[in-house]
Amino acid sequence: MSRLKELRKYVNEELYRMDDAEERTAAFVHLYGVSLAATMIAKKRGLDPELLSMAAMLHDLYAYKSGSYEDHAHKGAELAGEILKKLALTDEHETEKICSAIYHHDDKLVTDGAMEEALKDADVISHCLHDTAKPVKEKEQERYKKLCEEFGMQ
Repeated sequence: MSRLKELRKYVNEELYRMDDAEERTAAFVHLYGVSLAATMIAKKRGLDPELLSMAAMLHDLYAYKSGSYEDHAHKGAELAGEILKKLALTDEHETEKICSAIYHHDDKLVTDGAMEEALKDADVISHCLHDTAKPVKEKEQERYKKLCEEFGMQ
């Protein structure tokens, strides 16, 4: 089994523990949507699609498990490190890259490294394309505009 497939199996099991069916569905849609967008972005930008997709699968897991988005990126990075260590899916360097991307993914107005930026962008794609009738959040507008240009979208 691939590392990504094994991680998805673990994340699925965690999400199935959520009591509220509507929230559980939203969690699946968001994590898998960000994961798919992350793979696309990684391939376009010459990044590791597997690692970025793994980061995407874990990026909001803390929020879904705890029910809180308060400091979820930082707490989520810590949780991701624990999960990756437990599952022994990544080496120390890969774990560090994944956790750094998760740690910084909510800082949409700040520019970080390539992996961090790619996860932020994948998250924005999911937020903006999931329901195109909703206005783009102010903190995501500039990033979304650049993504539309990068991918030739109107």
